[in-house]
Amino acid sequence: MVIVRIKTLKKYGLRWALGLLLTALAVLQVSGALRIDAVERMDTFFADLRMRLVKPVLDPRIVVVDIDEKSIAEVGHFPWNRKIVAQLVTQLTEHYGVAAAGFDIVFAEADNTSGYDVLAQLAQRELKDVGGFSARVAGLKEQLDYDGLLVKALQDQPVVLGYNVAENQRKGKLPNPFFNTDTLNGRELPAIASNGYLANLDRLQDAAASGGIFTALPDPDGILRHTALLMRIGDGFYPTLSLATAAVALQARAITPLWETNVAEMSARQRANGGLDTLLMFVGQEKVPLHIAVGENLSNLIEFRGTGGPKGGAFPYVSAADVLAGRVKKEVLADRIILIGTTAPGLLDLRATPVSSAYPGVEVHANMIKSILDDRFKVRPDYADGIEAIQVLVVGGVLALALGVLAPLPSMLLAAAMAGAVFGFNYWSYTEMDAVLKLAMTLVLIAAVFVLNVAWGYFFEVRRNRGLVSRFGEYVAPELVAQMAENPAQYNMDGESRELTVMFVDVRGFTTISEGLTPKQLREYINLYLTAMSEDIRSAHQGTLDKYIGDAVMAFWGAPVHFSDHARRAVATSLLMQASARRLNDDFVARGWPELKIGIGLNSGLMHVGDMGSNIRRAYTVMGDAVNLGSRLEGITKVYGVGIAVGEATRAAAPEFCYRELDLVRVKGKNEPVAIFEPLALDAEVDDATRAELANWHAALAAVRAQRWDEAEATLAALQALSPQRGLYQLYRDRIAHYRAHPPGESWDGVTTYDTK
Repeated sequence: MVIVRIKTLKKYGLRWALGLLLTALAVLQVSGALRIDAVERMDTFFADLRMRLVKPVLDPRIVVVDIDEKSIAEVGHFPWNRKIVAQLVTQLTEHYGVAAAGFDIVFAEADNTSGYDVLAQLAQRELKDVGGFSARVAGLKEQLDYDGLLVKALQDQPVVLGYNVAENQRKGKLPNPFFNTDTLNGRELPAIASNGYLANLDRLQDAAASGGIFTALPDPDGILRHTALLMRIGDGFYPTLSLATAAVALQARAITPLWETNVAEMSARQRANGGLDTLLMFVGQEKVPLHIAVGENLSNLIEFRGTGGPKGGAFPYVSAADVLAGRVKKEVLADRIILIGTTAPGLLDLRATPVSSAYPGVEVHANMIKSILDDRFKVRPDYADGIEAIQVLVVGGVLALALGVLAPLPSMLLAAAMAGAVFGFNYWSYTEMDAVLKLAMTLVLIAAVFVLNVAWGYFFEVRRNRGLVSRFGEYVAPELVAQMAENPAQYNMDGESRELTVMFVDVRGFTTISEGLTPKQLREYINLYLTAMSEDIRSAHQGTLDKYIGDAVMAFWGAPVHFSDHARRAVATSLLMQASARRLNDDFVARGWPELKIGIGLNSGLMHVGDMGSNIRRAYTVMGDAVNLGSRLEGITKVYGVGIAVGEATRAAAPEFCYRELDLVRVKGKNEPVAIFEPLALDAEVDDATRAELANWHAALAAVRAQRWDEAEATLAALQALSPQRGLYQLYRDRIAHYRAHPPGESWDGVTTYDTK
């Protein structure tokens, strides 16, 4: 018997020891003694996955009034004037009798769209002598004061206005805080704090029942998972839109922090919050107490339900246009909590969340309101560490001993059964007990012990040999991968800041193209186009192919392999791509397919480059203001009728090319104007006729900026006669006509401002 045990120990002892060692390391991880970032990221991934697995149940108590594409088509472009907003408020409060209405919109600027200011100026100046005109204008003041109309609509109604926190800015008026530092009696209450805000006009906030913060604070990976219930501004603690709207709907009389005074009985959550136990809300005339659990920094995990939007399955959606027109049945909105927001893609109120990369921001507040009404929040209990440690010990011990002696198939079945049981228990704890337990370390341990006993040697060897190619092979040309493989220590995917050049490419009129082709033809069309563009980027000038965004392509030069001439390579590639597009177009037209035209935007500057994204999907990409400008430049190529637009930094970094200056623009998101240019060819390849045309064009541009309209128009007319196909000349002739009718004034700096992306 002893001999048998010795043989067994010799045969399986090393595997058992290594398996138990892995189990011990896992216990250290879940207990907090050892921190493995990869496991933390996996826990985030599994938490997101778990949330996506929960099937939503429609909650009719909370309704989203959606400023959707239908509303914009019927009512007009957004933002709407305050008269329309006032009508919407009146419909909701007086016609439908809602319990509360929260605006996921801020009204920070006065509404001057009625034209009253213009009439008042005329009455004081040009038309002051016209009999009765001044009196008539004065009589119109009340009905043309759109902000005043909204004030009247808000008076004595359960409406909550949303606003943003903003560092180093104080604009508008804050609502009354729920409580302030004096209420704390010297206690410290950790909270997300801001020294500024972008709030609503004073008279609008004074008329509203309350106000709430709708600022979204995503995690470091850019995914929104938590939201504050209260935030601190100055000495006051102000509610978020969800808490403020719920308080108005429940007719809360007061909200105050409730403290745990016995230090020995404090939970970890209470200790992290300075002893705070819950927020105590007194509801209704009877002041019924409602306890609202809060997490660290007065923030809670958002329980996302469904995939968001009208088809998400969690909350009813009605179009704002239908509310304005009274087409919604009263029972749908009566006594409901209403949130007014937008899902229209162009209005950019979409958030990256665990359940969707484009989740309506307004529905974030709806989820929190539901949790408040149900008094159910997902929390990590104090006993979580203990449960996770016991789970790791049991699972690791059983697998370490069993897998070493089992054949491959039983080993696979046992490991799969263990993983299924662990995941099932975790899911049950989340859905039934509202307990957030970590899962990744246990699953990693199962996988590690299984791999150790089956194929660990082969697995790790292959992973080492192919790591570099698998990570960079899809981004850069094969010859660059080979170069990187010779000295892999010099390259990694860690984030860093570099001077790079970024490119954005898009197909003009792709919607029309897709409508004119069968699915099979469209697939071949887009595949031929993307292949040609990708080959030009990767092979010709060794660019890094970032991603495809539908029919758009994003690329950059200068990383992971450094090129000092990244701007030159990018400009040369853009010219090559336009030539490739023309060749493709000839082929497409010969096949009877729609015409192919592309627009390209280039910009150079300091960018953040590295492996970025979420725990669900990551990519080696670039981010930063310089990247955003590159995207804007691609978007405005169609305005100027050109195939390529580059920023002034790119032009300065690649002076060997000949450029046509297009304009001096201020794009959305940037305050400083930027000169933009169209590269034509290498400077040495430009003929005399083109140089003469460029000289005349730049003279015309200078005349426009100097407001010498006659001179500019004459030069442009001559240029257009020589090159009638160039839309740039007609664009500036139209601008001159506009400036004649609406003189820009002596202080005009010649800058064209774009308010849209």
